[in-house]
Amino acid sequence: MTTGEPLRAWADRTSCVQGGRLAFQLTGAGRSTDVRVRVFDGLSDELLLTAAATGPDWTLDVPPEWPSSLCRAAFDVPGEDRPTTDEAEHEVWFVVRAARPGTASRILVPVPFATWRAYTHAGQPHRGLYYSEQPHRAARVSFASPGGGPPPERWEEGLLRWLPTAGYPVDLCSGLDLHGGDELLSHYRLLVVNGHDEYWSMEMRDSVEAFARRGGNVAFFAANTAWWQMRLEDGGRTMVCHRDALTDPMTAVDPRRTTVEWSSSPVDRPENTMTGLSFRRGAGAWGEGMAVMRKDAYTARFAGHWAFAGTGLADGEPFARGALGYETDACDLEWTGDVPRATGVDGTPGSFVVLATADLRHWREYGQGGAATMGVFRLGAGTVFNAGTINWGSVLADDPVADRITRNVLDRLGGTAPGDGWEAAGDPDDVHALAVCANTLFGVDGRGRLLCREPSGQNLPWRPVGHAPGVRALASAREASGGLPLELYAATEDGRLLRRPPVPGPVPGVREWVEAGTVPAGTTALALCDAGIFAVTPHDDTLHHVSALALDEPWQAVGDAGGAVALTTLNSRLWAVTADGRLRTRLPAGPADGPAAFTDAAVPGPPSATGRPGGCTGLAGRAGRLYAAVAGGPLLLCARPSVPPG
Repeated sequence: MTTGEPLRAWADRTSCVQGGRLAFQLTGAGRSTDVRVRVFDGLSDELLLTAAATGPDWTLDVPPEWPSSLCRAAFDVPGEDRPTTDEAEHEVWFVVRAARPGTASRILVPVPFATWRAYTHAGQPHRGLYYSEQPHRAARVSFASPGGGPPPERWEEGLLRWLPTAGYPVDLCSGLDLHGGDELLSHYRLLVVNGHDEYWSMEMRDSVEAFARRGGNVAFFAANTAWWQMRLEDGGRTMVCHRDALTDPMTAVDPRRTTVEWSSSPVDRPENTMTGLSFRRGAGAWGEGMAVMRKDAYTARFAGHWAFAGTGLADGEPFARGALGYETDACDLEWTGDVPRATGVDGTPGSFVVLATADLRHWREYGQGGAATMGVFRLGAGTVFNAGTINWGSVLADDPVADRITRNVLDRLGGTAPGDGWEAAGDPDDVHALAVCANTLFGVDGRGRLLCREPSGQNLPWRPVGHAPGVRALASAREASGGLPLELYAATEDGRLLRRPPVPGPVPGVREWVEAGTVPAGTTALALCDAGIFAVTPHDDTLHHVSALALDEPWQAVGDAGGAVALTTLNSRLWAVTADGRLRTRLPAGPADGPAAFTDAAVPGPPSATGRPGGCTGLAGRAGRLYAAVAGGPLLLCARPSVPPG
């Protein structure tokens, strides 16, 4: 038989550094009541400490040797069978934060205390933020009150328990520590957002987006991420979320901070710009409908991407069954055959690469029909990966493909295997002689066909648009200038220089290509820059130049070619790949500009399909990115080529 009133407890903060102090408050215990306190590691279940509390106050001095982890303080009265509340209000969850951030690990994982608090007391008038359309829901909830622990489904637990067993030591923090968290984030290489992290303040978003733009990486093994904007008030102890611009007084003061969906007016800052995805295109299964989660799986759409390395997957194959739900995020897509591409109409960045999809329209029977998308994109100098589902962590212990994908992301973005600067942007194909012109990537295949596709990191298929018999190299100017129209130029095996309108289809008229002049004998690479045409003849390692405005003039040697076998223009510089696989660059100096020489770039050249140096058959540049064709391998993309210092 239970006696007495329930014990309830809370802490003054959701996190505390190693060696710091955390203050707790209790109700339901008089000053003469001896309350037992047990502190557990919430991930390993190890009992860390047993203590006694008398009265309404108890202070924890966190030992400096405790690991950075999620902890649970449980309060009870030995010998008494007191009732407990449905939301286990006798327990307090908190994070032990690293006293020296980034020392033990370069990976930081925030715990979503704001979302946990938002769902506390759901449906209770004036106590909880839920349910969203109930007129008596609260608009303000306090962290200085009982409850606020993880939901019964423990969405975050799977990944948090898997990380140490998989060999990934990480630092933990409270999600609230990201509010003005620039200094904290500066110590880390990778931020891992996990599970259900739905409520974000403007300061949280600003800090995370700035972290990525500076070169930090973010991995979202999560969904429904940053759906609601909330505000922190009272020194961070109160969370405000009106969910209604008309009732939020901040609308008239600073509309950017109005507590509505991030994608809604007057905020109009869709979460896609940070995460790549949104619940607006996602799906949800709630209540008894959650059982459907175990039935659905992702379908691989870009198995050649680094995220799938070592999985053995092929495009079109299912994986990670059971990982989808209970809510998923997605983006607006258009399809070319079986290859999806993000349209960007919903705010998803243009660099977003779709890795996998799931059609979840049938989930409308269980809540919200929609889709799930997995992908990766660039945000400033950083890279962002998004698994697009809350439940990803639940399958890691038993699904080797999900395990491998997670390791690939952590290794590459966390810094232990950062890659060589190149990544697949298409499936293997017999393509060479690359050039980008008029926002179209052109190539020539071994059958002498002119091909085209969009220049992006997505594995879009090539499509034939014309003929290019005997063409060994393609080139195009960055833009029309100096009286030159924007055209596609080609060097042929028999020494001709041809030009063609850069249309992704048949050219009107009698001839597809027009004779423009000649190229030096043995030319294998071509580039246009500063109204000049540059050609490479590998047999004598010479770089040649002629004015594009005077193609009847003789070509002039302007120096050695630096071993180049492929050439292009990017950002007003010449870029080349050498026979031994190096990436090199120089200014486009003509004969009258004085000497210039190729120097090695700060990133290596494109890897060959055989693993041996060399094999580059074409190079093209556009919008700060390089594309390379390699014999027998996929189209490759270097998103951040850089010039060496000095």
